[in-house]
Amino acid sequence: MKPRLLFVHGVGGPRNPAAELDSWLRALAEGGRHAGHARRFLDLTQGWAADARFVYYGHLFGRPQEQGGDSDHLDDPESCDAAEAELIRELFREAVTEWLAESTDEQEAAPLRHAQAQLDPDGGAQGAGAVVRQVLDCANTLLSAPGLRTVGTWASAGLMVGQLRQVTRYLRRAEQDGTGTTLDTRVRRCLDQELDSGVPTIVLAHSLGTVVALEALHTHDVKVPLFVTLGSPIGMRAVVGRRVRPQPLRVPESVGRWLNFWDKDDFIAVRPRLEKTLLPNHQGVLPRSRRIDSDGPWVHPAVKYLAQPGVAGPVIEAIERATAS
Repeated sequence: MKPRLLFVHGVGGPRNPAAELDSWLRALAEGGRHAGHARRFLDLTQGWAADARFVYYGHLFGRPQEQGGDSDHLDDPESCDAAEAELIRELFREAVTEWLAESTDEQEAAPLRHAQAQLDPDGGAQGAGAVVRQVLDCANTLLSAPGLRTVGTWASAGLMVGQLRQVTRYLRRAEQDGTGTTLDTRVRRCLDQELDSGVPTIVLAHSLGTVVALEALHTHDVKVPLFVTLGSPIGMRAVVGRRVRPQPLRVPESVGRWLNFWDKDDFIAVRPRLEKTLLPNHQGVLPRSRRIDSDGPWVHPAVKYLAQPGVAGPVIEAIERATAS
């Protein structure tokens, strides 16, 4: 039986699902070529090896009252209430603190300390607007610091904060639609409809998508021979880990193997060793975290991870085993 291969994206603006599927498959095939699976390049890119699907939920993050532009841009501080603003600040605080703890380069550490101070100014103004402006100041520092090469892809602090805000919007489990269904439930439904208990499914999830996939897999009996997480924020205990459901955090029973990949320069994947964060399932499966090192100015995108031989090789091998079984 041909297995299913599901790609679950993370934060970001609107995207074309068909184009994204092609891009992710090509990155995976390229990584596989470097891992010794060159003969599988066409099998992957032409859809012969697996029933590949791109799970898209980005459209759900648009605000109904917003017309045009990037719906997650935070130029307007009044777009957040107090609880959401504080959660965004906590996300940045945890990420900056962890990055600072790992930094050994003063050129990098100095702006990180400044960014950390901007999140908690002495005698600063209070309220949601003030908190968001503090986060935007922090983001501006991160984007402009010469030593912080990995956070340079966002065009502005507003865009950076706005897209990372999608994590907090999902975890708040609010924003009900006309039927009373919360945003996080609507997001998971996009993945739910691609899960079939009769088809072995390999799940590759990135960034916020790792949270979405983890929660969805807890509610399905689909066989998942391999679950791959890329640049995951699940290890961020203060903001993400304690809000992921169900608690305590546990590997879904359907997962036969879990590989978690992180890059040391990935701003999102702080506290990346997920095996220290989750309990095993009844099969004894725990995440196995592996560090990879990407080149270039920005290491977080999914395609950068997928093009790594250490990521692509195990995925292609899992596809082959699932096909043979």
